[in-house]
Amino acid sequence: MATPPDAGGAGRTNAVLAKLSVVGDLLMLQLVFLVLSLGIITLFPAAFAMQRVLADAISQDKPKLLRRYFGEFRWAMKRFWLSGFGLYAGAVLLAFGLSFWAYASGPARVFALVVLIPLTGMILGLYLCGLAVLPQAGNDATMKTVFRSANLFLLRRPLPVAGGVVVLLTWFALASQVPTLLVVGSGLVPALTAYALARQRREKTSEDVSI
Repeated sequence: MATPPDAGGAGRTNAVLAKLSVVGDLLMLQLVFLVLSLGIITLFPAAFAMQRVLADAISQDKPKLLRRYFGEFRWAMKRFWLSGFGLYAGAVLLAFGLSFWAYASGPARVFALVVLIPLTGMILGLYLCGLAVLPQAGNDATMKTVFRSANLFLLRRPLPVAGGVVVLLTWFALASQVPTLLVVGSGLVPALTAYALARQRREKTSEDVSI
């Protein structure tokens, strides 16, 4: 049976529409993340909630994405708001230390940067690993169990995680020059990087991280 002449064009149109739908959902999640993260203590719970629903936004398998996102946000706030505020305070202090010593002088500057730069990379790597294991975290997960699973993830995949850290640092450098990038990617870039790391692991080992 002959294929209708317009079948290929209709298939391409449907594929384009599907991709536009994914992009629209991702941008919607980014916008909601921006609004919720203005509360500071809600920053990391908002990021954790995005990570929990990101796969559904990409696969388009489950409807009512915003309802699921707000449900995950409430879950993350109950369990991680205090730890999230600690992460925020630590990130601010670390950024201040890097900025201070980058413009300082003397031998102390070299020593401080030798310590702070690898420390920053390690923290970013653990953060990416934490995001990567969050979608498999149970409803009773705590920061301690997530941190433990993130450590295991890092030990099993150090090189891909290092690549993810390079991606984040490159994006931060670009965003420092073009601040509008923060509006469209402050939540999405870390989330998509962690999603890619977790997906690579499942494809290679066929194992899920359990908490």
